Order: sequence, then structure tokens, then C-alpha cells
Amino acid sequence: MALIRVTKEFRFEMAHALWNYDGPCRNVHGHSYILYVTFAGEPENDPDSPRNGMVIDFGDLKKIVHDQVVDQFDHSLMVSGQAPAEMIESYRKHFSNVIVSPFQPTCENLVSDVASRLAGMVPPGIFLHSVRLYETATAYAEWYASDN
Repeated sequence: MALIRVTKEFRFEMAHALWNYDGPCRNVHGHSYILYVTFAGEPENDPDSPRNGMVIDFGDLKKIVHDQVVDQFDHSLMVSGQAPAEMIESYRKHFSNVIVSPFQPTCENLVSDVASRLAGMVPPGIFLHSVRLYETATAYAEWYASDN
């Protein structure tokens, strides 16, 4: 059998603010994120299985990513827990879905967080190969299992 990679694209809207940053991204602003998740493994080789020929059912992949990432991040505001408590409280007062993260919510840190959320949800026999997160149409960060 051959090792095959399967990838699914996801989209979500999220705002963030970079605490203590010296550029305009210190202000609350939003992005239309595009997320690519790639799992790898050998396709199932059992003619009696409903998943014969599949590495992972795309429906299962979709459910995992929606449960762990998209449904939590979509239409939220993510801010760093390092920001002053009064600033975080102000965000909570003005926005209904605030995620206070233990890290600065950069694209680089977000892609690593997404990989961590998904790695524990991978079905037996396959592995999380890579995660690519576009923050804008021309800028993205990538995580590869082989690098970690």
C-alpha cells in the first residue's frame, strides 16, 4: 500500500489583537482565515468495510476540525492572557465571544495551537501530517509533523 495524504479546507472569521505589539495589529481587527488540514495514512483495504479505499472519511475529518477549531474560533475575538486584566474585561464587556489564550494570537501561534488541538483527535492508523493557516490572501503559517 501507499501512504496517502488527504486535505480539507475550512474557513472561519475571527478577530484578534496583539498585546504589546508595536504595529497596527495591536488594535482589534479581523481576518477571514483559511485553514488546510492534512492527515496521512494508508487507505483502508477491506472490501467489506464502508470506508474501503479511504484514509479518513472527509465527513469525519470535517467533524473533528469543526468540533476542535472552527466552531470555537468562528466569530470570536482572541486576545493574549498577558494583556492587563482591565483590558480583557473591557473586551468581554463589548464582545460576546472572547477567547483569552495563553499565547500571543499570531498566525504562527494559532497554527501550532490548531495542530495541538487536532493531534489528539486523529483516528488510529493515520496521523496529522500538516496544518496551513492563511491569515490573509497572501500570508500563512504552516505546521508539519515531521518538524515537530
